[in-house]
Amino acid sequence: MSLLIEKADWVITLSDRGERVREADILIRGPAIAAIGPGVGEEARAAGEGIDETIDGRGKVAIPGLVNTHHHLYQTLTRNIPDVQDLPLFPWLLKLYEIWRGLDEEAVEVGALVGLGELLKTGCTTSADHHYVFPRGAGAAGGLIDTQIAAARRLGIRFHPTRGSMSLGRSQGGLPPDDVVQTEDEILADSRRLAEAYHDPSRFSMCRLALAPCSPFSVTGELMRRTVELARALGLRLHTHLAETADEERFCLEKFGCRPLDYMERLGWIGEDVWFAHAIHLSDDEVGRLGKTRTGVAHCPTSNMKLSSGVCRVPDLLAAGARVGLGVDGSASNDSSDMWGEMRQAYLLGRLAHGDRGLGAEDVLRLATVGGARVLGRDDIGRLAPGLAADLVLIDLEQIGFAGGRHDPVTAIVGSGDSHIVDTTIVNGRVVVRGGRLVGADESEIVRRANRVSAGLLERAERRALQRDQKRGREVGP
Repeated sequence: MSLLIEKADWVITLSDRGERVREADILIRGPAIAAIGPGVGEEARAAGEGIDETIDGRGKVAIPGLVNTHHHLYQTLTRNIPDVQDLPLFPWLLKLYEIWRGLDEEAVEVGALVGLGELLKTGCTTSADHHYVFPRGAGAAGGLIDTQIAAARRLGIRFHPTRGSMSLGRSQGGLPPDDVVQTEDEILADSRRLAEAYHDPSRFSMCRLALAPCSPFSVTGELMRRTVELARALGLRLHTHLAETADEERFCLEKFGCRPLDYMERLGWIGEDVWFAHAIHLSDDEVGRLGKTRTGVAHCPTSNMKLSSGVCRVPDLLAAGARVGLGVDGSASNDSSDMWGEMRQAYLLGRLAHGDRGLGAEDVLRLATVGGARVLGRDDIGRLAPGLAADLVLIDLEQIGFAGGRHDPVTAIVGSGDSHIVDTTIVNGRVVVRGGRLVGADESEIVRRANRVSAGLLERAERRALQRDQKRGREVGP
């Protein structure tokens, strides 16, 4: 299969030298980019090469596909719930756990279709996901991850699912209800099964698995240690939340006698095969340790702002040598899976928090592409060059949101337009968004299913709450 993008106004390569090629063609053969430059298409035709499809690039900018390093796809079904909108993290989690107790395979499937579909439509070609809620009775112990992988394959997105876990229920001093946690043996056995069934370490792989205990306040130290051992034995990466809030810091100091990063390091959780979501509340020394060990960070600005968690020290982390990418986080703490919006938020929040040390427009675009690829341990995505994966996005600049502002294409992309500016998304050489619409699924059907399933989750949670209140009333008596 060969595909030609012809006469794009700009090709933003994001190579180390930062080439921007004007009036350029991109020739794609199979999953990889074959050539970039003016006249590439004419040369291919003159050589007698058959081209299966040609896309008119006039008026458009081509950029590498964006890389999302942290998400909770199931949360697309619990966004915009009024009574949790303005809560900080711990109370927010306690409220939402009562709804997430009702997750089943259909909810996880449609949540993945919604979240991954929205990502593709906003320029994301590779996404991680962190699924850690496994309600008892929701199917096989790992069937929910299998369901996500099937949804990703249907839509055609490059997928890095992480097998999350919670082993510390409320009765043992953790935050989650006991009926959404699993035993350590269940978790580790299913982690091994999923790795053997789906993890593909090859170049241009469409699915790579990581292991991801949820957080220090929902798993035991023993599970963290055993997870590190298993992941490194199987060649998998490691992911978890860390240093997101001041509450987490207090929790770790009280329970473990040390700060969150010290606790993680004590358990072996640091290094090039590890990436943390958020990493906000870090000392100068901790920033330096993450940099020295090349540990990764998923920067989630929208979620951090909504939950009043704080601001990640992105410039300091990058200067120290840490790998940093962008993440939309779960839609319940973002209300969106909009990767384009996340990039703009990162730019604006960085300027507000760090002043002239904040990242510029091209720096933020690199964070969302090259940075994310490095966090996920990939050297075959994140840039546009011959021999790399054909993961790219075409943005239509002939829209009113860019009128009068086309002086610099990268600044325009980051600062202007809206999240519906993506015309075409290509993953591994396949068109998966065309004319702003998903190719692999009926968007209207996804929306109808998602609204029905979401309403059902909330209704079941309300019934459980009513039954619980009635039971308490009977126990107390008149």
